[in-house]
Parts: sequence; C-alpha cells; structure tokens
Amino acid sequence: MRDFPGLTRTDSFYIDGQWVAPLGRDTHGLIDPATEEPIATIPMASEDDVNTAVAAARGAFDDWSLTPGSERLRLLRRLLELYDVRSEDLAQLMMQEMGTPIGFSRAAQVWVGQQHLLATIDALEKLPEQEMRGDTMIGLEPIGVCALITPWNWPMNQLVVKAAPALAAGCTMVAKPSEYSPLSALLFAELVEEAGYPAGVYNHITGAGPVAGEALARHPGVDMVSITGSTRAGVQVARAAADTVKRVAQELGGKSANIVCRDADFEQAVREGVEACYVNCGQACRAPARLLVPQERMEEAKAIARAAAEAHVVGAPSGDVALGPVVNEAQWRHIQALIQSGIDEGATLVTGGTGRPEGLSRGWYVKPTVFADVTPGMTIETEEIFGPVIALIGYDTEEDAIRIANDTVYGLSAYIQCPDPERARHIARRLCAGAIWINGADWSAFAPFGGYRQSGNGREHGEWGLQDYLEVKSVAGW
Repeated sequence: MRDFPGLTRTDSFYIDGQWVAPLGRDTHGLIDPATEEPIATIPMASEDDVNTAVAAARGAFDDWSLTPGSERLRLLRRLLELYDVRSEDLAQLMMQEMGTPIGFSRAAQVWVGQQHLLATIDALEKLPEQEMRGDTMIGLEPIGVCALITPWNWPMNQLVVKAAPALAAGCTMVAKPSEYSPLSALLFAELVEEAGYPAGVYNHITGAGPVAGEALARHPGVDMVSITGSTRAGVQVARAAADTVKRVAQELGGKSANIVCRDADFEQAVREGVEACYVNCGQACRAPARLLVPQERMEEAKAIARAAAEAHVVGAPSGDVALGPVVNEAQWRHIQALIQSGIDEGATLVTGGTGRPEGLSRGWYVKPTVFADVTPGMTIETEEIFGPVIALIGYDTEEDAIRIANDTVYGLSAYIQCPDPERARHIARRLCAGAIWINGADWSAFAPFGGYRQSGNGREHGEWGLQDYLEVKSVAGW
C-alpha cells in the first residue's frame, strides 16, 4: 500500500475528538485510477459506527450551538489558514484518489474549497442573528445535528460547501464522504482537529450509501441531511429521512444545455463549450453536455468540436495533461456503455468512441468524445454521462432551443452564448435551471447554486448555504 505524505492515517474514523478504530469490519480497497493498482484500504462504517458518531455530535450540540458568532468566525478563519498551508497535500491526494491532473487539482479542486470557506466567513460576518418585528424577536438558530453525504467528483468542493456553513451556523455534524475519494476528506478532518474545534462538533466516517448513508438519513438523532449525489441516491435518502421529518437538502444530477445563438462568435462558443463539458474529465453535475447549435451550422460545429476535443491531451495525472482517468472501473464501464448507445441509436460519432485512448493500456482513461446529429430522446441526450462526452443537438429557432433545453427531468444549470445582453437575459428567464452562465461568466462561491426538478432542492454557497443550516424562531413579547 502507498504512503501519503501529509496524511497521518487512513484506517480510522474521527469521532468525538479522537481517531478511533471502526466498530465494523468491512473495508474498501482504494484503487489508483491511473494505474489500476491498490493504494489504500479504507474502513467502512457499520450502523454501530454511525450511532457512535451521531451520539458524539448530539452530545456536543448544546454547548457548540451557544458558542458566540465571534468564536465561530475565529475558528473558521483558523481552518482557512490551515487549509491554505496544506493545499499542496490536498492537491496531491485528490490526484491519487480520483485521477485529477495535478495542475487542475491545484488550480480548481483545492481552490473551490478555499472559496467556500471565504464565502462562508463573509456570510457569517453579515448574518443578523436576530431582529425585532414589533414586540416579537425573530431569531436564527442552528438546526441541530447534520449528516453531510458527499460524492467523489469534487472532494473538497462538496465537503467544504456543507461543512463550512454547518460549522458557521453552530451545528454539529457527521461527514460521510465517498469511499472513492476519501483521502482528501481525511486530511480535512485532521485540519478541523488542528484548528481547535471542540470534540464532537465535526465527526468523520466513510461508508457505503446503502449502509452508512441510510443509517444517517433515518437516524432519529440527526436533524438534517445534506446530500450531493445522483438523483437516485437523493431519492433514497429522502425516503429514509421521511419517517423522522428531518430537513433534506439535495444537490443532485444534471444534463445541462448550452445554447449557442446564431449571432454568437460561433467558433469560440463551440470550442469553449467542448472545453467546459470536459472540465474534471466531464465528472461534473453542471457540465454543459448538451451543446445546442443552429441546425444549418451543424457541419461547421462538428469540425470545430472535433478539433477542440482532439486538442485535449489524455494521460497520467502527474503530468502536464488536460484529462486524466475517470475515477474507477465502474464509472469507466458506465461511460463506455453510454458511448456505445449513442453509436447504436444513430448519432454521428465525430471523434472519440469506446475503448481507451491510443497508447494507454492501463488506467480508466476515456477518449474525448463528440457526438453530433443527436436528437431529443436519445440516451446520450437524456442521461447524465459523467465523462468527457458531448452531444451536439441542432435547433431551428430560438424558441425551439429553449424547448429542447427544458426538455429534461433535470434543472441544475444552463449556459447561453449570445452577444445581445437583453436577448440572453430573456432566454435565461425562460430556462428551468437554478444556475445559468451567460457568455462564459465565471463560477462564484458567493452566488447560490442548486437545481430545479430532479436536480434537487435548497441552495448552497454563501448566505444561501448558511440559511440551510438554520432554523427560524419567533418569540412574541420579547
């Protein structure tokens, strides 16, 4: 097994301020997706482990919930300092656990966690904890014990976007990151410990969704579950949580459309659309995987997209490459099956396809793939692929493009390329999505993020994320 510089332990849970041996005996073998070689064995929590972690969080809640906001701010700032100091260790761990190219791991995977800490600190500084309405005091209080269930594709983004506001609000928590990218989450738990948070405030376990995730969701000692994952996983958590009527915040799947208007800079829009879809090897819920172009310019779009896709260098994530492997064999086979479905259902394979890229015989590498002449209803048009695969879809009119973009069970995000600001805003108002980017606008941790429909409920980032972890209390006659 591999040693991980900067990481103290991989065989323990962090519960009630201590690193403890798991009560259950199940383990998960972590595989380096670039080499297919085992690198670590991770413990998998049993229901007893979940009960122990929840009890620790429950026991710490009363004191922590009454901690002054100034102290919670101090600890968050200290956590940010430590996060920045250990940023290279975090980047290296994410490269090894999920195959993220080291340059992207440093510039994006680590950076987004830092941004969420900054946005949460800003939100807490501005939070009015109480206000008077006549003789009634309206107060904001922490909701209680929170279960934080996070996926593997953006390990620090998805963990910090939940843990930071929960800590800021005065909640205690049990974090269960994915067993497929547990190393960086382990280091984050060490940073929380080093920052000086009281015992029981932050508890860390790893485990399978059907065991640990379900046990957390239905646990009567848990007041809220925040999950980022597939729509299927979100539904399962909501069902398990229903009996105790706890709050459930969900950031789930997506199949985002990117509308290229007729008067857009066509070459730039198509090229950047491909590049945006391939970010993080396509493993992003907000990936603009459906590129909508005027039907009469489909051939032109094919040529531009082909060149953009083939410019992506695929290889070992430790090198200067655009794309590393996808996270594991199961994900690789899922992507291969969807690529084959596109071929079988009659879409035009412009470049890429099934199998590994040329020259790569080991590792879960995927060919950067472009399909064109994709029609609504094809599997690659409706299902979330979570890989470097983009579908070019033709439209006749702008109204037609809006209809196609909205013809999905999801509603997480959307993209618009249009030189006319008023038209772009008009299109944005018509799209059923929680987050929309116009003309390559930057992502921001200070703007809300979340979806419509089967993409979930609630909003994360900044003050919107902080509100998720707060209850509202009114006291008349104050």
